[in-house]
Amino acid sequence: MTHKVFIDGEVGTTGLQIRERLLKRDDIELISLDEDNRKNLDARLGALDDADVGILCLPDAASLEIAANSKNNSARLIDASTAHRVDPNWIYGFAELDDERRQNIAFAQFVSNPGCYSTGAISLLHPLTSRGLLNADAPITINAVSGYSGGGKAMIADFKSGQADDFFVYGLGQNHKHIPEIVAYGGVSQRPTFVPSVGNFEQGMIVQIPLTGVTPDQHTAIQSALTEHYANSHFVSFMDADHYGNTINPSALNNTNNLELSVHGDPETGCVVLLALLDNLGKGASGAAVQNLNIMLGLDEKTGL
Repeated sequence: MTHKVFIDGEVGTTGLQIRERLLKRDDIELISLDEDNRKNLDARLGALDDADVGILCLPDAASLEIAANSKNNSARLIDASTAHRVDPNWIYGFAELDDERRQNIAFAQFVSNPGCYSTGAISLLHPLTSRGLLNADAPITINAVSGYSGGGKAMIADFKSGQADDFFVYGLGQNHKHIPEIVAYGGVSQRPTFVPSVGNFEQGMIVQIPLTGVTPDQHTAIQSALTEHYANSHFVSFMDADHYGNTINPSALNNTNNLELSVHGDPETGCVVLLALLDNLGKGASGAAVQNLNIMLGLDEKTGL
């Protein structure tokens, strides 16, 4: 059976990667618009009507416009923007979050694709807060570094032309667009301090959450919780800290939909670092969108990934 898919915004960074993955498949027929109609609302809504699933790779305002105009038809949507990630009418598309998530995604009309930083942070936090291993009101700091592809075409051009700094920290005003979904799905009631940064490499991401005052028993319990929570997951794995050696390359999982979680530190000192490693364009964006598409179409979620 062939399924029709329309990528609205297929020429952007995320859209191009989704398109590349789907072009290799004989079970997917991609609907495309010519250059003159890519910004034509009526043409785009018509393409969505013809598709089994539409994938929105658009700025927030454009995604909101499409969603508002498609509510009266049967179009099923995956939104890769930030616009609907905490909207109760949309299913948050992190399939590994909880036991009901895949089924909810499978039957949903509207699915919001998680953010890249959020995927790393939530994957670490939710198993711990849901089991009472981390208090919901605990003060949390999240440190992260991403490849420059996460910044879109303008940032990519700046890095490739040598105009950008080799490394920079941003979002220091604590208003980063991923914070609301981290709070909503990470199980924390206190807004975390989030310190994102960008390095001079194209793809890849590391998200770190430092904890202090962790007893040896708690250290073991944290490792067990992460192992147990993702035991049946194909894409999310718990890795022993020794797997990485002394350094971890943020680009190690590039071009995959994999997410690796690990716990570092010395149990005797009580200082622990929870770490998530992923491709910001894979499990952090395009790969996750294809995984959600597969689930919505009733296919094996690993198809094409």
